[in-house]
Amino acid sequence: MSTLVRTLPTGPQWILRDSLQMVRRALKHTMRQPEMLVFSTIQPVMFVLLFRYVFGGAIKTGGPYADYLMPGIFVQTTVFGSMLTGIGLANDLNNGIIDRFRSMPMSRSAVLVGRTVADTVRNVFIVALMLLVGVLTGYRPHGGALGLIGGCALIIVFGFAFSWVSAFLGIAIRNPEAVQSAGFIWVFPLTFVSSAFVPVDSMPWWLHDFAKVNPFTIAVDAARQLMAGPQEAGEFAHFSSLGGTVSLNVVSSLVWAALILAVFIPLAVHRYRRA
Repeated sequence: MSTLVRTLPTGPQWILRDSLQMVRRALKHTMRQPEMLVFSTIQPVMFVLLFRYVFGGAIKTGGPYADYLMPGIFVQTTVFGSMLTGIGLANDLNNGIIDRFRSMPMSRSAVLVGRTVADTVRNVFIVALMLLVGVLTGYRPHGGALGLIGGCALIIVFGFAFSWVSAFLGIAIRNPEAVQSAGFIWVFPLTFVSSAFVPVDSMPWWLHDFAKVNPFTIAVDAARQLMAGPQEAGEFAHFSSLGGTVSLNVVSSLVWAALILAVFIPLAVHRYRRA
């Protein structure tokens, strides 16, 4: 037994190796359940069609509504997708899989890292699919390849941060149905009381103040301006929560993501060790 312990890798190498194993496991599980991927895409597609063709004509944004809407849909899709992290962990706890992992000589944090990274990979696929849906409904990212890549990268980082919030809830609550309900309680105010679908200036004052400092609003504004290009970014500037400055929105959204990670990674790991 002591010989086995001495031959195990330690430190970052150990965590990386075990995390990659957990990523492979989670991705294989997703591929075996394609209906999860299908239902994860149906909801954002419905939001696109609803806002684009039902409400879009009544919403004034300073530019084409499709170009205003889609970055908000991208961020909403990744944050909604992050809820699956907590649901998956709760399922693993209930099915005894986490107990099996604990009996193995593996890094304790690898389960959480693997799950959040695998769900981030899934989010990349879904955002790419939603980009195609957006183009088919009139969306045109005028910011060029760099603006589009930068905006998508920002969105994926933001979704990764919220996956750790979901991971903490999944471990703390342990019941998949309750985790899903709890997720909607915090996801819906963040997504709908923001600039994702309508300018925050159109909201009453008691919602407007919250919407302006909402991290979801800041991330959406940053992604929207990166993807829109200089001309459209100027048209949307009046509706930006931070005065239309692209760099300020980008930095602020990254700071929010870093703060969320700094709080919820230790909380999730600590809760996992006690679960």
